[in-house]
Amino acid sequence: MQHLVALDGRGDDHFVERLAGIWDRGDAAFVVDPRLPLVARAELFAAIRPTHVLDADGSTTSLPDGDPVEPGDALVIATSGTSGTPKGVVLTHAALAASAAATSKRLDISSDDHWLACLPLAHVGGLSVVIRALLTGTRLTVHAGFDAAAVQDAGATLVSLVGAALRRIDPSLFRVIVLGGSRPPPDRPANSVTTYGMTETGSGVVYDGIPLDGVEVRIDVESEISLRCPMMLRCYRDGTDPRTPDGWYPTGDLGRWLPDGRLHVDGRRGDVIVTGGEKVWPDAVERALAGYVGISDLAVAGVPDERWGQAVTAFVVSDAPTAVTLERLRATVKETMPAYAAPQRMEIVDVIPRTSLGKPQRSLLVAALDVSSD
Repeated sequence: MQHLVALDGRGDDHFVERLAGIWDRGDAAFVVDPRLPLVARAELFAAIRPTHVLDADGSTTSLPDGDPVEPGDALVIATSGTSGTPKGVVLTHAALAASAAATSKRLDISSDDHWLACLPLAHVGGLSVVIRALLTGTRLTVHAGFDAAAVQDAGATLVSLVGAALRRIDPSLFRVIVLGGSRPPPDRPANSVTTYGMTETGSGVVYDGIPLDGVEVRIDVESEISLRCPMMLRCYRDGTDPRTPDGWYPTGDLGRWLPDGRLHVDGRRGDVIVTGGEKVWPDAVERALAGYVGISDLAVAGVPDERWGQAVTAFVVSDAPTAVTLERLRATVKETMPAYAAPQRMEIVDVIPRTSLGKPQRSLLVAALDVSSD
């Protein structure tokens, strides 16, 4: 029987050793975010059902309600998807090998390269760096988290970051910076590569709009992106397989092909704002407002509105809120976008809730506004 071993995802010197040890025993690993409070950890364990826990001291504890995995399974990675309920994505050793080979080929990895892993290891964006280095024999440094000074002093040639972290370092210190998570900054450096993928694909599978070798992309008549590739999950932990009978995975993202043949991702189907019959993508409005003086962070979402159906709403974090007005925001957006895309509402908030990879949690902003309006 192949066990599923819960592994503490602390980025220390022993993480890679512990992960490799799990695989050497023929088991699969489930990396757990050490920042989770006890209640959230218990909920996650109930959903993923690991059979054992590998403690920090190296000892292994059996769990009474765990379920084994299938031969060939290597990892189970938790993802909340769109519902917020934890799901476990099951990735095989073959899928991990395919991902490591394709990404390393695209990035032209050589024996002189050195990966730095500084994103959370419980998420595919951070863990994929470790897997890639481990399977290709590339030098690797693992940090406990993102620290700008430590990142710059690591001496690495390759790093995976999100946009917020990129702005805090000197990008010229790296040969290649792989950018995932939230939208990349509009002035991203030339040595950066944007990626598109998800936990179900084992990391990014489209680099700067171009699919990796072996990755197929199709867009249906409703603009939904589907993917088919050898990096794909085997199934979810509950046994369900989200793929079609012929192997395509409908992502729930909408996109289009650009004239130069590159894939452009507009956003999640559920994120699109329909205002007065027109579709507005929050990411595009956020890009239009990037760098606006007086705004330290922002997110755009649709708020229910009797007149328009949804009102384009800018949630703004500002140290000088009196300097930021709805009229100025609208004028800025209308310089590059149609008038209907300009915010119809502005809300000053203390913080933009984000995932650990920097993606804005728009539904939380809208829900909090609904509560405060009652």
